[in-house]
Formats: sequence, C-alpha cells, structure tokens
Amino acid sequence: MQLHRHTSTVPDPRERGLDIGRTWDAQTRNTAKLYSDFFATIGIAQQKVRDIAERSHEALRAWSPTLAEEAEGWATGAGLETWQLSVVNARTEILAAAPKKRGSHECSTAVYAPAAHGAPQTLQTWDWHDDLAPEGLLLELTPAPGRTTKTFTEFGTLGKIGVNSEGLGLHFNILAHASDDDSAGVPVHAIARRILDEASALDQAIAIAASARVSASTVFTVFTAGSGAPAADGNSTPRRAVSIEVSPAGTAVVDAGSDGWLLHTNHFLDPVLAQEDAIEEDALSPQRLAHLGRVRSELAGLGVGDRAKQFCSSEGASSVVCFHPDASAPPHEQWQTLLTISINSGDCSLAYAAANPADAARDGFQIF
Repeated sequence: MQLHRHTSTVPDPRERGLDIGRTWDAQTRNTAKLYSDFFATIGIAQQKVRDIAERSHEALRAWSPTLAEEAEGWATGAGLETWQLSVVNARTEILAAAPKKRGSHECSTAVYAPAAHGAPQTLQTWDWHDDLAPEGLLLELTPAPGRTTKTFTEFGTLGKIGVNSEGLGLHFNILAHASDDDSAGVPVHAIARRILDEASALDQAIAIAASARVSASTVFTVFTAGSGAPAADGNSTPRRAVSIEVSPAGTAVVDAGSDGWLLHTNHFLDPVLAQEDAIEEDALSPQRLAHLGRVRSELAGLGVGDRAKQFCSSEGASSVVCFHPDASAPPHEQWQTLLTISINSGDCSLAYAAANPADAARDGFQIF
C-alpha cells in the first residue's frame, strides 16, 4: 500500500471535502470502483449497494450534518455522485448485508494505559485486502479553531485510526454481531472521525458512539494522554482507556485491565454482546487475542520499533498477528497486514509503516 499525506486548514466542511476530493480525485474514483466490483464479487447486488450507500449517507446527514457536508464535497471534488463515495464511506454497512458472513481477519490492537501519567503506548495492525487498498491516506485537519485531527483512512472514508490535539487517540477494529443488518445506519468510519473531531475525554467519546444508530458492528478503542478520571461506577482507579463496542443490539464499554492493558481483535469482549457474536468459527481473532495476552508484558516501556518486534514475539513475520496473501485464493479472500500504526496522544502524532510489525521493526516507522 502506498501512503499519501494531506493537510487541510480549511474550516468549512464542504470546502474541506472539495479540497481533498480535487487533490486525490484519481485515487478516490479508483477506490470507489474497486469496492463496487468487490461487492459484486461477494454477491451483493448493485442496486442494494447503492440503496445502502444512499440511506447510510442520509443517516449520516441526520446525525452529523458537518461530516455529511464534507463527504458531499469530497465526492464533488473527485467527480463522483455522493452515493458513489458512500460506497466506500459505508463499506462496513454494505458488508453487513453480504449473503454470507465473512471471516473477521482484521486488526489486532494493544493499548497500555496505566494509571500513572504519560501517554499510553499503543500498536495496531490493519489487515485487509491489498487489491482494495493499493493506496491509503493520512489526513491532518482543523475541525475547529485551535483543534487538530490526524487520521489514517482510505480514499472515501471520513476516518479510521487517529489522534487529536486534545490528547485523545482512537484505534479501530471491525466486529460482527447477529443483529447486523441492511438497515443502513450511520457509517462507523464517520463515528470514528466525529470522536476525533469533537471528543476530549473518554465519556465524550462514549456518548458520541452511543448516539449513533448503527447497522454494523465495530469497536473503537479510545484513550487519553492525561491521568484520566475515576470510572463511572465510582471505582477509584482512573479510567484512561476503554473499548467502545457498538452493534445494532446496543453499545458496551470494556475497561482496561488492572494492569493497564486493553487488548482487542475482532470478537466481542462484553459478555452480553458476546452471546450473539457472529464471528466465523475459523476466524483467528481468539488466537490473536491470546497471542497479545502472552506478549503484552514484553511491550511496555519499549520504543515503537522494539514494540513492533515484540508484538510478533520470536515468531516474527510468521506470527498469527501478521497476515500474508494466499496466492492460491481469489483476491477477495486474500488477507494481508497492510499497516502497522502506533498513536502518541501526548504529542498528537502517528508512527506508521505500510508493513506488518516484523517488517516495520526491521525497516522503521515514519511519523505523521
């Protein structure tokens, strides 16, 4: 995956979208076509794709007019109709309507946020289909005066993994629940973006996520650089990181462990939502979570390069958290670790490498 950077200080959301769309018109149009072809390949009819894309954008407009304006500007700037951009922005919502549940081979996240001061230490892999993301985008935006949002995303999605200048970071993992459907809820990628644009504290992030009607499941692991606030249940332990699991059946909050670690892959951890988890039996999510549990004690206190190396343990690139494409499988069934990323909520920066953690540790990270 080739990564590009874009900085926009445009305050008006439509003009900001136009700026992004005009700058990256070819990449945006290509990504929209790739997803349209992908959905046809996995058996979602074209009219259904358009219907969900249109209704999901309507849900976005009702929930966040500002982000809807930006998406519409992005589409116009790239020479697309709004629904065509929404095919990417609402890709998770369209996937929820697939005839067959797909394996959840995406993303392993580890966040270390002990009660003591200092920015949490994090690492995440983004595992996806290489043919759908030949290029990716790092966006730096000014959603309000004096406020900065930085996010890694795809060409057409409003946000994904990121950090803001208020000291709040967000990791992003897809989930699957029996309640997922084709009712075209607010795009989960837009929820991630609104959290980054508006939240300064964990309670605000939780409230934003819970306010959206969703039709597809996802988890937002959010954390703050500050010392945190006591948990809502009165527990004296400061809350510095939470995983916000969202599904059509409801929203749940999973706290970090007493040791400060919060780990997540692609299955529900909340005991109630987990009862109707729709993860496939052959998915590797439980194995990846178990792997993170084994290596977590070795990750704390390390720089990002050493953290990435230990993330894989002695197995290196053959570790269960590193995906490699299977040349014998059709492209839509091939998975690859396309990105390794760490968030520094203390200085509002992203350390990233378009590689699996083992290769990133060997070749180095870039800072955005």
